[in-house]
Amino acid sequence: MKNTVKIILLLSVVIGIFTINTMHTKENFKRIYNPDLSIKKDGWKGNVTINDRFFNDTIIENSKMGDALKWMLSRNPQRKEKKRDTFQLQILPLVDFTSKENHIIWLWHSSFIIVIDGTVLLTDPCFFNLPPSTKRKVSIPCAIDSIKPIDYLLISHDHRDHFDKKSVEALIKNNPDMKALIPLNGSQLFEGKKLDKIKRQEAGWYQEYNFENDVRIIFLPAKHWGRRGLNDFNKTLWGSFLIIADNIKIYFAGDSAYDEQLFKEIRQLFGNIDICILPIGAYSPPFMMQTNHLNPEEAVQAFFDLGGRCFIPMHYGTFDLSDEPLGEPIQRLRRCVAEKGIEHQLKELAVGEKYFITVEQK
Repeated sequence: MKNTVKIILLLSVVIGIFTINTMHTKENFKRIYNPDLSIKKDGWKGNVTINDRFFNDTIIENSKMGDALKWMLSRNPQRKEKKRDTFQLQILPLVDFTSKENHIIWLWHSSFIIVIDGTVLLTDPCFFNLPPSTKRKVSIPCAIDSIKPIDYLLISHDHRDHFDKKSVEALIKNNPDMKALIPLNGSQLFEGKKLDKIKRQEAGWYQEYNFENDVRIIFLPAKHWGRRGLNDFNKTLWGSFLIIADNIKIYFAGDSAYDEQLFKEIRQLFGNIDICILPIGAYSPPFMMQTNHLNPEEAVQAFFDLGGRCFIPMHYGTFDLSDEPLGEPIQRLRRCVAEKGIEHQLKELAVGEKYFITVEQK
């Protein structure tokens, strides 16, 4: 399985290098945003695109083909630990979607149901194996047909473990009025007869979606990248979400590497975050993954940067995407929060567990 991931990543790097080299000869620099949405950062002029491809900043960094080849050709130094690892996420069967109290349910990986002020959100839908051969290590806690009603899908970026067309097609059968909040150029993900009727809003970083009630949702930066196929490198933006309602602030990070300025700036703009949903897995080897994903210790630092009060970990235990054993991310996280003395702020959810947001989070 990991070899398949390596091959896909190597192809991405090769194509990325070709794309970047092409840009050097024919650059078309723009900053873009959705003019129909408000901007929540003074002076923000929009996301950087070069030849219609998004970038984390204005500097083009060459893809590290040497690192990709090194990972492709090397043996995993943790292979013995990985073979011995028997970690499995706990699953709590989920049958009740009727509660309108403010709560959060972890479906697995980066998929959460968030009920806030009577609005039902679902983040990064992906309920099946990943093509071509990455199998899930745990089952979702319910039948997909039972996931209803969903008011909004929140899509952080286009990677297949965060947006799965088959999953969205399954959801829309019982959620025909479901809408989608997506990044710039994310509408291309909804092409096809089954999905193109879903109403959607595209946002750039620091833009607030237009909403019909008192819930506020702002699309914010992440340090990541995008790709689904061979020719769409960075064609869709990536990011994170801040959800505000009932005096509660929930941050859903999507996928991101650690960036001190990123998380501290979110706190400066919006104040302390009540609930931080942060990824902790797929970080090894660091030379390959550190520019894409948080490791557990970096996630804790991001939590501090955000002024977080409750830390819900995600992006571990579902898919085998990197070199570390499946159970290592949560074990490292537990050790780190214990060393920092914040065990009481960690809420480690079982798959299917319903976590009610109480007054302590306000």
